[in-house]
Amino acid sequence: MTGLKAVAIEGETMKSLLRILLRGVARVLFRVRVRGLGAALPDGRLLVVANHESFLDGLLLGLFLPIEDPVFVVHTGVVKNPFFRLVLMLSDHLAVDPASPMAMKKVIRLLESGRRVVIFPEGRLTLTGSLMKVYEGPAFVAAKTGATLLPVRLDGPSRSYFSRLADPHPRRLLPRITLTVLPTTSLPMPEAATAKLRRRKAGEELRRLMQEMLFASHPQQTLYSSLCDAMDIHGRRRKVVEDIKQVEYSYQDLLKMTLVLGRLVGRQTRSGERVGLLLPNLAPTLGLILGLSALKRVPAMLNYTAGTDGMQAACTAAEIRLLVTSRAFVEQAKLGDKLAALQGVELVYLEDLRARVTLADKLWLMTWALWFPRRVEHSGNPEDAAVVLFTSGSEGKPKGVVLSHRALLANIAQIRAVVDFSIEDKVLNALPIFHSFGLTAGTLLPVLSGANLFLYPSPLHYRVIPELAYDRGCTVLFGTSTFLGNYAKFAHPYDFYRLRYVIAGAEKLSGTVRDLWFEKFGLRIFEGYGATETAPVLAVNTPMAYRSGTVGQLLPGLEHRLLPVPGIPEGGILHVRGPNVMSGYLKADQPGVLQPPESEIGAGWYETGDVVTVDGDGFLRIVGRVKRFAKVAGEMVSLEVVEKLAVAASPAGLHAASSQPDASKGEALVLFTTDPALNREALQASARELGVPELAIPRKIVRLEALPLLGTGKTDYVTLKRMAEEV
Repeated sequence: MTGLKAVAIEGETMKSLLRILLRGVARVLFRVRVRGLGAALPDGRLLVVANHESFLDGLLLGLFLPIEDPVFVVHTGVVKNPFFRLVLMLSDHLAVDPASPMAMKKVIRLLESGRRVVIFPEGRLTLTGSLMKVYEGPAFVAAKTGATLLPVRLDGPSRSYFSRLADPHPRRLLPRITLTVLPTTSLPMPEAATAKLRRRKAGEELRRLMQEMLFASHPQQTLYSSLCDAMDIHGRRRKVVEDIKQVEYSYQDLLKMTLVLGRLVGRQTRSGERVGLLLPNLAPTLGLILGLSALKRVPAMLNYTAGTDGMQAACTAAEIRLLVTSRAFVEQAKLGDKLAALQGVELVYLEDLRARVTLADKLWLMTWALWFPRRVEHSGNPEDAAVVLFTSGSEGKPKGVVLSHRALLANIAQIRAVVDFSIEDKVLNALPIFHSFGLTAGTLLPVLSGANLFLYPSPLHYRVIPELAYDRGCTVLFGTSTFLGNYAKFAHPYDFYRLRYVIAGAEKLSGTVRDLWFEKFGLRIFEGYGATETAPVLAVNTPMAYRSGTVGQLLPGLEHRLLPVPGIPEGGILHVRGPNVMSGYLKADQPGVLQPPESEIGAGWYETGDVVTVDGDGFLRIVGRVKRFAKVAGEMVSLEVVEKLAVAASPAGLHAASSQPDASKGEALVLFTTDPALNREALQASARELGVPELAIPRKIVRLEALPLLGTGKTDYVTLKRMAEEV
């Protein structure tokens, strides 16, 4: 008996020595970093949940987590591999099928016996580099046993040869690996009528927890340092950006543009100065944005469709002294008269900058900056302003929205936590970069994630864009409801054969457009929701969490509150707080003065102005904007309901509702439509079918050839309001 004990002790000693040896080897080879292990782990039942990137994951967790004698729950397919069966001999393990309820009972018994368990809720290795399907079994185990959950994010193993990503993904023999340990949490048993429903809800909660984990572990950095990281990960030679010139630019090419343009414009400006940019969707525009932010200048993206008054108000609010544009663009877009009318602004043309490149600049670039790009960046803080965007002015005067590096990169991390973008994707972005949707989701997200990007200068070329999607094999398309509807109208049924994501935002998605895309192309449009002030995405439908008629669930890392609105019985005004919320406003009446976000809830909260409802599963439904309600005979009437009524009566037409003062009723409804045949009788018939009250049927109908639109594709309600008051 004593001999058996000695053998057992000797075996444990050998295991401990082997772990120490392997830990040292891993630290040297993979430069393993462990973050977030400051607090001691609690006693009692502990369930470690981690994302699954490679066959190395279990070994890394076993070597670097301070957990004695854990049991690893692994997929039955892993055990079949002789090499990994040998690795698993270093620790206790349990091979299970994550979809099997009986297998999960074994895990429950392990936890109840006091053993600490490590499990991968995805069950299988990721094939996308993002989160895969989260199984309900591990969630039910956590809820059933009341175990403390310890989320751990693995970052880097997917880039090794031990992963199962598709061939186009960059592989490194020895990539840097980071383990981020998040604070412990718990998963209470959800309340539901049946065990099946409780299991499903627990699975949803664990999926959201995993998404929160992916977001919370993203690095705090600047846009420029994030570009350098992307270049290090994916390689300098990787082609990443293409524009209308049909030239594919690699990370190295983009870095050259970033360094040179930033240096040239930086000479004429001072640190912290806001520099106006009036440029189309081209690779140099992106390079200039990144180059200015690297030198602690703040690019202010002017909306060239806003007119002279709008651009002047933007320049005044942001105290823009220098405006960078292009002669070719000014001539093509017929902006000469508008720019000539701007006061207090010096124009600098890209064509002239090329002549200012000196021999010293070339030597600086080729011998130093290009090879040590991180040393070029002026010491930056994630909280520094990265860009100034301007609100669309769809319901008022445009305001400057100051977005920090933290806000933009947080929003990108939030999107990546819920949507599986990968380097196999090619994004077609025709939304203007001066718009937050076009900048963050359409441009920065693919470039900083390693996906390919095709920049097109105008979303209004309805025949060209479908052809581009077909010719370039694009897999992701962003657009507004208006733009997507027009693309579908002119596209061949096979133009979008490669698309796997069509994401709509900036305005409410029309049911007609949704149905047309599904019937003509077999594609489901994922509707999202956001605001310029939130960089911009707040919520989005995804393949793992989709509900028709909603704008999806809120992104990870966001807090929200609904405040009731008198006269509107359903929902409340949405207030949000989170890392992607703006630093503040710049307004023309107080030039250069940053006004931090604040709502009636408190400082740091942003009031969206939208009335929303949130269902039991966390899906948001937009009831309407507070400003888009009319008080008719003492009752609050949603102008969006009026528009829905018009769409039901005339699906082929375009419609927009506004209001005008009325001496007897307070306000009266005015409907603008492109359908000359639409009349009140048709609206009344639709109202009876939809159950809409008589009060929501407009008496005044104005026919237009086309609805006025802003450059972003939104309906110009300011113009319509003025027209309504003149009717």
